[in-house]
Amino acid sequence: ILEVKRYSPNTIKTYSSFVSLAKGYFKKPLNKVSEQDLYEYVYNLIHHKKISFSYQKQMVMSLKLYYKEVLNSTINIQYLIPSRREKKLPSVLSKNEVKRLINGLSNIKHKCIISLMYSAGLRISEVVGLEIIDIDSERMIITVRGAKNYKDRNLPLSENILLLLREYYKEYSPNKYLFEGQKGGKYTASSIRQTFNRVVKKVGIKKNASPHTLRHSYATHLLEDGVDVRIIQKLLGHHSLNTTMIYTHIATPTLLKVKSPFDTL
Repeated sequence: ILEVKRYSPNTIKTYSSFVSLAKGYFKKPLNKVSEQDLYEYVYNLIHHKKISFSYQKQMVMSLKLYYKEVLNSTINIQYLIPSRREKKLPSVLSKNEVKRLINGLSNIKHKCIISLMYSAGLRISEVVGLEIIDIDSERMIITVRGAKNYKDRNLPLSENILLLLREYYKEYSPNKYLFEGQKGGKYTASSIRQTFNRVVKKVGIKKNASPHTLRHSYATHLLEDGVDVRIIQKLLGHHSLNTTMIYTHIATPTLLKVKSPFDTL
């Protein structure tokens, strides 16, 4: 059903896992689970497991869709979808911290992956999905195909990244995907997360960072360098400008120009 509705593979995987978790929790078919049971299930996760806003939202939306489309049930759990998101600004690395991360990687494949993610603001799913043909060294363009909103987009290819990719290609000679596992096929997102977590610890970065932090850092650094937020929206592939506007609350050039009144006493 989700494939017919053109949900992304990642969304299908996420929604399916939430349904499986609920089945495991109740230990009975979900058509035998009442609305009150579901309320108590969500309440327990919020207060005892301390689940996040986004986790709760995805979980309830997954179950809502399952009840409607698979079980053909009229059960109402819309009210369990949180109405207000915590106002958290994304974690961002400084340019110096990004440089430390990249310099902390000795393996050329790992260095290429992390560098490419930052240089083009790629999601982890986008970098593992890149094929060799998606790198156009003549036009200096990276093509990201069928991303989160099923829209292809072209991104500028950094000259320094191209040099790094050529060095990597000579050593690894990938077959189809730009980054492949030891037995071929796509490199896995979990391998990238493990590599990222190791190098963060190695170089002593204390911030709460994940591979997606590279994307946040890319957008923030572009904004700080004077790139128009509407251009950044297109580069990131955001459907709404409001999503991109979050970075205006993180970028610092304007804030740094403000002098503290303490300095003028």
